Amino acid sequence: MTKYSIIAFQPELMDFLEKLQELGVMDITRSNRAFDETSKLSLYEVKEAKDTVKKLKNFIEANPEIEGVNMNVVGDEQKRDVTNNLFNDLENAKAKLATLKKEHQDAVPWGEFKPEDVDRLHNMGFATHFYKVSEKRYKAEWEDQYPIQQLSAANDHLYFVIVSPADEPYSFPVNETVFPEQPATEILKTIEITSGEIDSITAQIIGMKEYIPDMESLANTYSEDLDKYFALKSSTSEAEDTLSLLEGFAPTDQDKEVQDFLDRSDVVYLTAAAKVEDNPPIKLKNNWYARLFEPIGNLYVLPTYNELDLTPYFAPFYMLFFGLCLGDMGYGLILIIAGLAVMWKMPKMKDIGKLVVFLGIGTVIMPLLSGTFFGAKIYNIIPMPDNIVNLFFSDIKMFWFAILFGVFQIIVARLITAFFKIKRQGLIYGLADIGWCLILVWISAVYAGSQTGKEYIPSMVGYVMAGAGLLCIIGFSKTKGNIFKRIFGGITSLYDITGLFGDVLSYIRLFGLGAAGGCLGMVINSMSMSMRGIPGVGWVLCICLLIIGHLFVMLLSALGAFVHPMRLTFVEFYKNAGFVGGGKEYKPLKKIKK
Repeated sequence: MTKYSIIAFQPELMDFLEKLQELGVMDITRSNRAFDETSKLSLYEVKEAKDTVKKLKNFIEANPEIEGVNMNVVGDEQKRDVTNNLFNDLENAKAKLATLKKEHQDAVPWGEFKPEDVDRLHNMGFATHFYKVSEKRYKAEWEDQYPIQQLSAANDHLYFVIVSPADEPYSFPVNETVFPEQPATEILKTIEITSGEIDSITAQIIGMKEYIPDMESLANTYSEDLDKYFALKSSTSEAEDTLSLLEGFAPTDQDKEVQDFLDRSDVVYLTAAAKVEDNPPIKLKNNWYARLFEPIGNLYVLPTYNELDLTPYFAPFYMLFFGLCLGDMGYGLILIIAGLAVMWKMPKMKDIGKLVVFLGIGTVIMPLLSGTFFGAKIYNIIPMPDNIVNLFFSDIKMFWFAILFGVFQIIVARLITAFFKIKRQGLIYGLADIGWCLILVWISAVYAGSQTGKEYIPSMVGYVMAGAGLLCIIGFSKTKGNIFKRIFGGITSLYDITGLFGDVLSYIRLFGLGAAGGCLGMVINSMSMSMRGIPGVGWVLCICLLIIGHLFVMLLSALGAFVHPMRLTFVEFYKNAGFVGGGKEYKPLKKIKK
C-alpha cells in the first residue's frame, strides 16, 4: 500500500470525492468504521460478476468453433445469473451423460429385452435371478441343477438368468447381479437426447458473449452514496474551514494511475510507502471457499500490514472441527438443506448460506467415522457385514482421533510460521519451528506405538528426528547474541513443551462435544420409542418428540460447535502460527456505474 496525504479546498471537496470515486482504488481513512452488510454485499457482487465474466471468456476461448445462440435477457444481474445457471445446467448434463454411458456399457452384454416381459414374469408368480459369472468360475453341472438360460458371453464372462417360483425357497452359489432397467438401445436413445441438450446449452452459453460488457459494468454498481458519505465525514477542516485534509491508501501497483489522477486535480498531496505503524487497510485475497470463512476470521481481527492471512489455512480445519463437535450426520444433512434454502430464498445472505452448506458437509464427513445418524449408529439401522462395521470408530478411537487431528493442526501452524520466517528473514529463523514439528511427530508416534504395540516410525529414524529437532530448537530459538546466549536461550525455550501439551489437550473438547451430542440424540430416540405403546396417539407423540427433540439437540450442539472450533482457531492455531493481527479492512471509495 502507498499512503497519500491530500489537501483540498473545502468548496471543491465534494467534486474531488466524486472524481475519486470514479478512480475507485483509494481507501480514505475513516473516523468511523463503515462496516455494514451493504458494502460487504457490494464487494461480493463485484467478485462474482468478475468470476462469471472470466469463466465465460475462458469457455468461449476453449470453444471457438461453436456458433452461439442469441439470448434475449434484460437486466445486468439476470444476465449474470442466466450465465451461471447455464454453466450449472451444462455440468449437470455432462454428469448425466457420463452416468448414461456407464449404464449403456453395463447393459450391452444383456442383449435386447423388454422391461414389460420381466414384469410379466413377476406378475405370473415367478422370480427372476440374473447372474454375471466369469467363464472360469462357471460350472457346467449347474445346468443340470437349475433352469439356466444363457443370455450372452462377453469380456470373458457369461450372462444368464434363472427363473424360479416366487413362493418357493431358492438359493444359488453365486451372488446375483443388478439387471439393467432398460436395454442398451433405449439408453443409447437417451444418450443422444442428452448429447443434444449439451450442444444446445453450449450454444446458449456462447451466445451470452454479447453481454460481457454489461456484466463487467455490474461490478461497479453498489454503495456509492454510502462510501462518499463516510469519506466526507473523515476529512479534517483547517484554515477557517477553507481547506480539508484527507489521508488515504491505495495499492502500490496502482501508484501511476492514482498519481496521474491527483496531478490533474486541484489538490496538493504527499506520498510515502505505507508502514506498519500507519495501520494501512488490509486487502484480503482469498478464493471462493476461503472467502466464506472470512466473517469468522473477522470476529477476531484482520492480519496486520505485511502479515500472513491465515483464513485459507484455518477454513478447512474449522469446517471439520465444527462437524466433529456437532457429531451427527443427520444434523449435517439438515444444515446442508437449510443452507441451500437460504441461498435460494435470501440472496443477500448467499454467503451465509454457502457457509452453512459447507459446515453441513463437514458435519456429514466427520460423524461418518463413528457412524452416528440422528443419535443412532448407522450400522444398526442398515444391516452391514462385520468387515464394514469394524471400519467405524469406537468412542476411544474418536478420542484419539481428535487428539491426533489437533496435533496435525499445530504442526501445520508451526510449518506455516517456519515457511514465512524463512521466506522473509532467512533459513535460520525458521529452523526452531521445524524442530518443534519434528519433536511433535516423534512424540506422537512413540506414544501411539506404546498404546498399540506397533512401531510407526523406525527407532533409528525416530532418534534422528528427535535429535535434529532438539538441535534446531536449542541452536536457533534465539538468533541474536553470542553462541552461549543463543544456546542458553534455546535450552530455556524447551519449557514451551508444556504449552504445546496444553494446546494438544485442548482438542479433547472436539471429542467431548461430539460425544455429548450423540448421547443426547440417543436419549431422544429412547424416549420417543417408549411412547409408541400409548394407545391411539403413540406414533404421533413419538414422531413429534423425535422432531422437536433432535431440533433442540442440534441447536444446542451447534452453539458449542460454532464457538469451540473458533476458540481452537484463535488461540491454539493462531498462536502457533505466530499471528499478531490488528489490521483494518481495505474499502476503496468507488463510483457506481449504471
